[in-house]
Parts: sequence; C-alpha cells; structure tokens
Amino acid sequence: MFDPETIKSDFPILDRKVNGRPLVYLDNAATTQKPRAVMDSSRYYYEVLNSNIHRGTHSLARAATETFEQARQTVAKHLNAAADEEIIFTSGTTDGVNLVANVLANSGTLGPADEILISTLEHHSNIVPWQMLCQRCGTTLKIIPCHDDGSLDQAAFATLLSERTKVLAITWISNAFGTVNPVATMTAAAKQAGALVLIDAAQAAPHLTIDVQALGADFLVFSGHKVYAPTGIGVLWGRAAVLNSLPPWRGGGEMIKEVTFSHTTYNDLPFKFEAGTPNIEGVIAIAAALDYVNAIGLNAIHELETRLTRAAAQSLADIPGILFFGPPERAGILSFGVEGLHHYDLGTLLDKMGVAVRTGHHCCQPLMARFGITGTTRASFALYNSDADVHSFAEATHKVVAMLR
Repeated sequence: MFDPETIKSDFPILDRKVNGRPLVYLDNAATTQKPRAVMDSSRYYYEVLNSNIHRGTHSLARAATETFEQARQTVAKHLNAAADEEIIFTSGTTDGVNLVANVLANSGTLGPADEILISTLEHHSNIVPWQMLCQRCGTTLKIIPCHDDGSLDQAAFATLLSERTKVLAITWISNAFGTVNPVATMTAAAKQAGALVLIDAAQAAPHLTIDVQALGADFLVFSGHKVYAPTGIGVLWGRAAVLNSLPPWRGGGEMIKEVTFSHTTYNDLPFKFEAGTPNIEGVIAIAAALDYVNAIGLNAIHELETRLTRAAAQSLADIPGILFFGPPERAGILSFGVEGLHHYDLGTLLDKMGVAVRTGHHCCQPLMARFGITGTTRASFALYNSDADVHSFAEATHKVVAMLR
C-alpha cells in the first residue's frame, strides 16, 4: 500500500484552494490531475528534443524519434501487446472508436444483413460512431439492456448474439455508474460467434491491470487524460492481423510508402493508421504517466479506490431520499441522486465548499433515460484521494442537502 496524502505532493494543483477551501478533487472519471513527472516529460520534450519525428536525419529529429518509439514500447508493455506495432496513437478514446468504426465501414465487409452489438451503459463516444456506420452500411445496431442495479443483462446478451453479429463494442467500466462488465467472458462469447470485439477501456485504464492478449479482444481504446497524462492523446491497441486486414482511415504523410498521382502504397503498422505529425509531447507524456502508476502499482491503486468508494457510499447512506446507481461493487465511481433535489444544485453548492464532483448525464443520455432521470451527481476517485477527502465530501454533501431542503 501507499499513502495518498504523500502522493498529493506530486500533484501541484491539489495545493490550491477553491472558494477559500482546500480543493477536494473528485471528478477523476472526467479527467485526472497530472503529476510533476508527467509535466516534466512535456517540458523535457520542448526544451531538449523538440523536432518532428521519423523523417529527419539531424540529432534532434533522431533523439525525438527514439524517445517517441520508446514510449510506444512502454505502452505495449503496459498492455502486454504481442508487438509494439499494435499500438496506434490517437487523440483519445473517441478518436480510437471513430477510427475503428470508419475503417470497418470503408472495408466493405458490413452490410444490411449484419448487426453491431453495444450496451445500454455506453458513453456517447461508443454509440454515435456505430450509429453513423449503420447509416452508411445499412447495418443494424442492437442494444444489450441492463438490470435495475446497473449490471448488464447477460441472458439478453446471449440471446442478441448471433452469426449476424459482426462487432461487439462494449465498455469495460461504466463512466456513469462504475459498473464493471465481464468483458473477458463477453469477448469469448462474441469471438465464438465470429464477431470482432472492441473494448472501451477509458475508465478501466486508471484502475485495472490490462492484458490484451489474455483478454482476447481485437481492439482496445483508452484516453491518456484519464490516466494522469495530458489531454489530446490516447491509444488504440489492435490485433496486428486484424489491423493489417483493414484499410487506413486518414491519408497524408507517414502513412504511406510511395505516392504517385495515380497510385499510393500504404505503410506498415503502426504508421498506416498514424497520418500526419502526431502529438509527440503527448505520446512521451503518456509513457511517463504509465511509468508513474506502475511504480505505485495498479493493484494497490484499485484497492485504495475501491475502499474509498465503499466508504463514501456508507457515509451518505443515511441521507433521506438518497439513491445510488450501479451495483454495490463499483470501480472508483459513486453516482447518486437525492429525491427532490437537482443534481446541478448539489454540484454547484459542493463546489462552494471546495469539493469538485461531476453532475449531469455524463455523456450517457440513453442510460439516464433507462432510469428515468436527467442525470446524477458523480464522485470519482483516484490514487491521490484519501480518507480525509471522503470525510470532507460526506460532510459537505450532508450540509448541502440540509440547505436545499
């Protein structure tokens, strides 16, 4: 185990005050704060290495290229990818899902007889790209329902899955409720049916150890900014055999071998899917972020966050009219409502007390509609949160509820 109060000293922003009170930051499912090690890696790139990569022969270009590709190796090792070239750098989870959806649409392999399977728990970024694909290809989008406790209906999943299913795109952890889906089991079933599988690991990456080879999926996506790296950088892992079988999405520099006005030959992986100058700073920084969390240990981080989530739920349980969403065991997220109170009012007044939480539909409007609500108040935990943060959050929430009633 580690001491989160000591860890806080690595995050300069946590020293600041909000509305005259010490900041209690519980909006980590939206974005995490950045440790000095990550910010130092960005500064190092601009102060020491700044150059475009892969194309130059001068010293800066070669040094930047080497550091960039070392970062790819770091990500590949973190995910236990079979090869470094299976790591495609993107701008984030949304970009990764769109990349896969677009290359599948362009592949000519999907048509009106085919189906794509997603779930009620999905973030909009794992809904809208598939809707757009279905509009282009005539493919049908099917939805796995969830139970009242926020867990997916596995019996319904088994019924919906068929030889017509060509893609299963599923979130590992719900960003709205913290539900942890049995993605390995669902992946195995989908693969048995002959479907491709994409895992949205945006919320899983900060909390869980990921082994893509053991998972058995074909694609996995996550965002750097949810795992202590900057915004605008993300990862798409894809099985090499599948990526090699698909056409590129964007055209431009780096993704080509040879270009004439009559014909273009595409580059090998991973460059085939990395057109243009990448976010070099972000790639270097995401490697630094993964090094940081691995030095602490993802199992220890997950244990802390699970304990804090349980403690937060217990500390709010005596509030009259409170309703928690999601199953009892949640992954670092506590989503709730209070009868007669609007989630926006709760969040606004909590901010006045220095507590940062998220309110609204969390980019999950279909899920909110399933439960007949417009949104929730969501507290989400990270490695720098402590028992003191839970106490401050609970004390502030009780006060806010009393003020609004």
